[in-house]
Amino acid sequence: MAAPTTSGTADFKLDFLQMIEEAFEQAGTEMRTGYDLRTARRSLGLLGLEWANQGINLWTVQEASVSLVQGTLTYSLADDTIDVLDGVLRQGSGATQTDFTLTRISVSTYAQRTNKNSQSRPTEMYIDRQNRPTVTFWPVPPNSDDTFNYWYLRRIEDLGDNTNNSDMPERFVPAMIAGLAYKIAQKKPELEHRVPTLKAFYEEQFSLAASEDREKASLVFVPLADYINVDV
Repeated sequence: MAAPTTSGTADFKLDFLQMIEEAFEQAGTEMRTGYDLRTARRSLGLLGLEWANQGINLWTVQEASVSLVQGTLTYSLADDTIDVLDGVLRQGSGATQTDFTLTRISVSTYAQRTNKNSQSRPTEMYIDRQNRPTVTFWPVPPNSDDTFNYWYLRRIEDLGDNTNNSDMPERFVPAMIAGLAYKIAQKKPELEHRVPTLKAFYEEQFSLAASEDREKASLVFVPLADYINVDV
């Protein structure tokens, strides 16, 4: 008996309209009006912002760079920046490129720096998380040949047209649909009895996706040679 033939493809995707339709069905209802579509789109947008508070979504980690200017201590970061994960001061290029580690400090630590305008190779960075985050260096960059290269968490892209694909890996689509179904049920009094079940299913789906969305690199702990005992 011959083995069954497979499709040979693995490109299944749902556009936003299909995701919304599936979410209504999971909630136990149907999308019938234009308002249903508008409120679902709004909930999807809020869900994306909610996920930014859940932790590090690896697919939103992006690299960017800023050219430094002599004597300028504060720079705007990318418009879609949520937070900076790491950053280096880069000097030179190609075979002569050198990256220097920058230590991230708090606003209170930066405030205690006595001479904030002294110029030397920066060793510290303060990230000010406003609506558009900025980075401030200490000491102040002494030349205009260096760059600040950083890796940051970006916002999940907006929905755009209903026929667009979602800005996330396919492994997160079930969690997004389950979350939308839960939010739809919250808005409809006749579906109130389904809210606890949909909430539990959404949390399960998100936990599955988030536990897989992690670094696969090895982690090694090295004990310190010396330590201090502190009585508490």
